[in-house]
Amino acid sequence: MLLKDRVALVTGGSQGIGRACALVLAEAGADVAVAARNVEKLNAVVQELQSTGRRALALALDVTEPVQVKAAFAECVKTFGKLDILVNNAGVTKDTLLLRMKPEEWDAVVDTNLKGVFLCTQEGIRIMLRQRYGRIVNISSVVGQTGNPGQANYVASKAGIEGFTRSVAQEVASRNITVNAIAPGFVATAMTEVLGPDVKSKLLERIPMGRMGTDREIACGVKFLASDEASYITGQVLHINGGMYM
Repeated sequence: MLLKDRVALVTGGSQGIGRACALVLAEAGADVAVAARNVEKLNAVVQELQSTGRRALALALDVTEPVQVKAAFAECVKTFGKLDILVNNAGVTKDTLLLRMKPEEWDAVVDTNLKGVFLCTQEGIRIMLRQRYGRIVNISSVVGQTGNPGQANYVASKAGIEGFTRSVAQEVASRNITVNAIAPGFVATAMTEVLGPDVKSKLLERIPMGRMGTDREIACGVKFLASDEASYITGQVLHINGGMYM
């Protein structure tokens, strides 16, 4: 068990990639706190996590609110005694062409996707510095490298995560804390289910492997970067996209 007796906190852990990350980390031996705004969905994930034999905790959290972030991280440490792994996965989209994009649509996406990573990482590092140990994995996106029309706000936030990852990695490397990112390609989740058949078909044409990824495939990458097997890897972006971006 790669993560035996580790403690992880996963934001956006109520569904999709976040839920998959929580389950895979628990299967690898970690106790897991899952954080999101939807408490009902969180409680269902907690039951799944507990079925693996690990301890689990649901944290109601809006990652854009500093007070809530501090309280959630404090509750995690109070419950489990420490925090070894932070997975910054919470994210939203509000897609539209730039000329039609309202300032509030820009702010909503950047605040959740980028400011949320800043707030959670800052709080996580406060804990990890005292421990002189930590693993932080930020969830970016393939479009942070390629761009994508109609997603200027989302792409800017994901590209920002990658620069943020490299900067923070340099700040905390001497304290045995690694900071990396994973950039998923197109993954079969609720976020992509709303796409029409024609859009999906065009997307698949861009993927050499000819299929979308699964949330579990992303989660297995997170598990690796969160483990001691990746102890000499920091400031990197791991692309898991079926060859869509090379």
